[in-house]
Amino acid sequence: MTATVLTAEAAKAAKLNLIEDPTKGMQALHETVVAYQAARRLGTASTKTKGEVSGSGSKPYRQKGTGRARAGYIRSPIRRGGGVVFGPKPRSYRKKVNDQVRRLALRKALSAQILDGNILLVEDFNVAQPKTKEFVAAVGRVTDAAKVLIVSGNFQPHTYLAGRNVGHVRLMRDLDVNAEDLLRYRKVVMTRGAFDVLVQRTVQVKRREKAGLSTEIRLVAAA
Repeated sequence: MTATVLTAEAAKAAKLNLIEDPTKGMQALHETVVAYQAARRLGTASTKTKGEVSGSGSKPYRQKGTGRARAGYIRSPIRRGGGVVFGPKPRSYRKKVNDQVRRLALRKALSAQILDGNILLVEDFNVAQPKTKEFVAAVGRVTDAAKVLIVSGNFQPHTYLAGRNVGHVRLMRDLDVNAEDLLRYRKVVMTRGAFDVLVQRTVQVKRREKAGLSTEIRLVAAA
């Protein structure tokens, strides 16, 4: 299995609108990555207010004559074991990012990795047997990077089984990879078919054209 470094000239020949300006697309990339990270937050933190804390509703002691400050109930936030004021409640941290910004972020991440020489093209990536040793050897013949992302249109079941225990290598389909995934790894090993799909995902499809596309093509064109 041989791999070739994807150059900027080859990317342009494949009709990728390469972003060579280091400042262009940075804001879109930032917003998109932040949105991906925020969507992974569980948002399950929860505290009880004074109305939710268990306890009696009666006064802890009489209003007057004790010399202490008056108190209405033991569930007060100022008392130990009482409710929490302005505490967290279960919520969603998701942020909305439109398709145009997401496409620009994907194109920026792809361009950055190409300009840095971190994308390696292969014809195919699969192993014959579901053995981790064989999978590691196949990856080693392509690159010796500490973190490797392998992108393809379709992996054989043997390849998934062989690579599931390899912590520094991740297998992803070309329709699932996003801008954050491309930037997270030192080297990106990509089949030529997967690269063509990523190029199509960076292209904006007009509504009239999109309405006439098949389901498969729509998935490819979606960011």
